[in-house]
Amino acid sequence: MKVKVAFICVANSCRSQMAEGFAKHLGSDILEAYSAGTKLAERVNPNAVEVMKEVGIDISSHNPKLLDEIPPKVDILITMGCNVECPYIPCKLKEDWGLDDPDGKPIDEFRKTRDIIESKVKELIKRIKNNEINLN
Repeated sequence: MKVKVAFICVANSCRSQMAEGFAKHLGSDILEAYSAGTKLAERVNPNAVEVMKEVGIDISSHNPKLLDEIPPKVDILITMGCNVECPYIPCKLKEDWGLDDPDGKPIDEFRKTRDIIESKVKELIKRIKNNEINLN
């Protein structure tokens, strides 16, 4: 059984979309990855799409989703550091990654955020594989 992970931020247009893309790309053998927001953006940020393509991950077909469009219960809930309290979503582990939103900033800020997210997703996958996270 795969671990269900949801990445949540405000608009589901950038950070959470990148995290979902990395999780699906790097951890599809052990994860079911989802992303959603508390408010709905019109589209995934084009700069997020571009910087993910630079590392070989295509999120151009992703669409912003609201919380009610992902499973109602997940194993791990990751918030991106949006300074908003997410509505209650049942989970076994909740973490906040405290990432600044690069929206409206130069594309290099998107690259920095992407690289941090990639590192955090890799670490999360490693922790799951090494049974360092108690999901019972």
